[in-house]
Amino acid sequence: MTASCGQTSSEQNELVQLRRQMRRLEMENEILRRAAAYFAAGSLPK
Repeated sequence: MTASCGQTSSEQNELVQLRRQMRRLEMENEILRRAAAYFAAGSLPK
């Protein structure tokens, strides 16, 4: 995607930042999901 697609360079920069933030949040979410599963498995009655 280039600025010639009707986006200004500031819009392009914002898109890049938002995509980075999205990727980071998705990774954090996955870590939290795995941690929740780990702790839930550890608290099961034996």
